[in-house]
Amino acid sequence: MRYFSLNNHQHFSNFENAVVRGLAPDKGLYFPEKIEKLPASFFEELPKLNNLEIGYQSIRQFVGDEIPEEDLKKIISKTLDFEFPLVPVENGISSLELFHGPTLAFKDVGARFMAGCLGYFSQKSNLGNITVLVATSGDTGGAVANGFLGVEGVEVVILYPKGKVSDLQEKQLTTLGQNITALEVDGVFDDCQAMVKQAFLDETITKYRKLTSANSINVARWLPQMFYYFIAAKQIQEKPVFAVPSGNFGNICAGLMARELGLPVAHFVAANNVNNTVVDFMDSGKYQPKPSTATISNAMDVGDPSNFVRILQLFGNEHQALKKDFSAYSFSDEDTRKTIREVFQKENYILDPHGAVGYLGLQQYLKETASEAPGIFLETAHPVKFLDTVEEEIQTKVPVPESVRSLFDKKKKSLQISSKYEDLKRFLLDEN
Repeated sequence: MRYFSLNNHQHFSNFENAVVRGLAPDKGLYFPEKIEKLPASFFEELPKLNNLEIGYQSIRQFVGDEIPEEDLKKIISKTLDFEFPLVPVENGISSLELFHGPTLAFKDVGARFMAGCLGYFSQKSNLGNITVLVATSGDTGGAVANGFLGVEGVEVVILYPKGKVSDLQEKQLTTLGQNITALEVDGVFDDCQAMVKQAFLDETITKYRKLTSANSINVARWLPQMFYYFIAAKQIQEKPVFAVPSGNFGNICAGLMARELGLPVAHFVAANNVNNTVVDFMDSGKYQPKPSTATISNAMDVGDPSNFVRILQLFGNEHQALKKDFSAYSFSDEDTRKTIREVFQKENYILDPHGAVGYLGLQQYLKETASEAPGIFLETAHPVKFLDTVEEEIQTKVPVPESVRSLFDKKKKSLQISSKYEDLKRFLLDEN
């Protein structure tokens, strides 16, 4: 499989190089040169397949022969060693719970798959030390830290916006130590993401460190998110509407890739908080990034979503073609809080703020279209990650999973830097 840069379609890379580099030299995101539909027999057998086989069949064309079948299956097996239940919430609407992994967030899948791939390539190609440089608006940091913890030859540097992630999210990325360093940035997520992108283009740094990124801009973080949609389809017999809480748009883009492989889907809904850049684009056809606004669904606080360019590529950059299969809606914190409260009261189901936004997007689409297709919203994080917000609305205690209970007593370790790129540069050049 070859990948090309979305900034320069004449620049090509293999899978290994795309994973190790993260971004193309021209700052473009990598995209598969071709996408082959899965055979009809795969979808006929889907209800009988285990998750390992689903993962392998759906992603092997994107890896090619660069990772042998046995090794790739080992990576996928470790990636998918927890449950992805489809839980009925009300008549015709279900929650796809993606928070049963080690850091209680959907990003565990992408982080674990990428860690496995990078670990394989590091050993096979004797790449030397690699620095994974990543920005997080919430859950990415913890998932990446956990996925790469102790991986030989890999150092992880995570940038996160000060005061704009939840207490548990911060604990998950600042308490591990070993090969994980957390940089607490006095700014917003977009500042963190801009600093990371600038570092990749800075030859002073890239000559000194071998950098890669574990944000969903990396193909090995982005593509395995397809697994969720196939696993959901295994549990339902009809073509569903998927509503996806969307920030950097990697998750919903992976769903659209699954559809491109032949997965039967009625429609995709991008559910956004007040960071509504894509909602505005869908209305006007003009993409105009804007500064991000802090919300209670902080993992979606993105004003310039990187992966949206991949979605446009899937639809030939045709605005009208995209509108046939894709809708986007925006909701306020007030809407989100009300939904958490009402769904708990009516259905005894606890939503986190991101899942609540996904539920709202699904409800709005079904209401506007009078669609009778089954609706699935993605519940992307455990409610315990947003304990104060959720408990304030439902007026009861959220059960705390044993796996994270001990984190609350651990001491945070982070380095504080400003949102100026020079601070990050000094750290990466070991000049502090």
